[in-house]
Amino acid sequence: MSVRAFVDEHFNHFNAGALRATARSLTDFLESGGTLVLTLAGAMSTAGLGRSIAPMIRAGHIRAISCTGANLEEDLFRLVALDHYEAVPNWRDLSATDEADLLSRGMNRVTDVCIPEEEAFRRVGGHLLERWKSAEANGERHLPHAFLYGMLTDGTLNDDMQADPATSWLLAAAEQDLPLVVPGWEDSTLANIFASHILDGTLKNSDVVRGGVEYMLTFADWYRAQARPVGFLQVGGGIAGDFPICTVPMLRQDLGEDVPYWSWFAQISESSPSYGGYSGAPPNEKITWGKLRPETPRFVIESDATLVLPLLLGYVLDA
Repeated sequence: MSVRAFVDEHFNHFNAGALRATARSLTDFLESGGTLVLTLAGAMSTAGLGRSIAPMIRAGHIRAISCTGANLEEDLFRLVALDHYEAVPNWRDLSATDEADLLSRGMNRVTDVCIPEEEAFRRVGGHLLERWKSAEANGERHLPHAFLYGMLTDGTLNDDMQADPATSWLLAAAEQDLPLVVPGWEDSTLANIFASHILDGTLKNSDVVRGGVEYMLTFADWYRAQARPVGFLQVGGGIAGDFPICTVPMLRQDLGEDVPYWSWFAQISESSPSYGGYSGAPPNEKITWGKLRPETPRFVIESDATLVLPLLLGYVLDA
């Protein structure tokens, strides 16, 4: 039984029903000529969701991605260091001493899995330092993801890959030079490493890595150029979701341009609206900000994205 057949048969009500309704609508939207922007908050890359996202990129359904700096780098970390990752099945039972022991071994825990510092952070950081230094010497400036795209497409990491390349969403994106938006990249491990090299004098110019406003400018240009309806699939919330969706009200309200509104919207979130955070804000609230229209198809699935997203994307691909 395919994912689509399974969902159609068994997912009838509550969050399961919301998933089925979202999946059917998204499939119709894409098959009728729409295109999709995907946003990634949380630790989706470390959860291995590239396995579901990469086929969607390669099928041409996902045309741009907005993600946190952590999701950008952690897909790459997983690609080059997966053999050194450690599962922590009893993570709820860890004591403070247990956590300190993990730190002493260079194992950085993300819920139930540890990312190895030496094999992931330091290996990738070493390659990046050479690229940052080269850009500085040549008077070049690039967006954060462009440095990673370069490593993935020029063969630098070919001998380092440990995970199946087909499961890396970042590699699939790099192969197609997919537009990325990484707002708040400064809040990431690689950005911390970059800052340390500015502080120790290894690098002199922090402008070598372009910043968030420049991401907004490049994404606005991309949005203006779209001839097809653009949908928005928000996984989690926070800056990864709010930053790109604001492109529409920025162009319409601040610049006075008559660009289309987002044509389709869905979010997967377990956050509560009553806490006042963006992650739980329902789609209707986005209407008041000029992001969506009352007639925009919009969906909410209140569940764990690591469970929901593979089913949703598998449905679209009829896997």
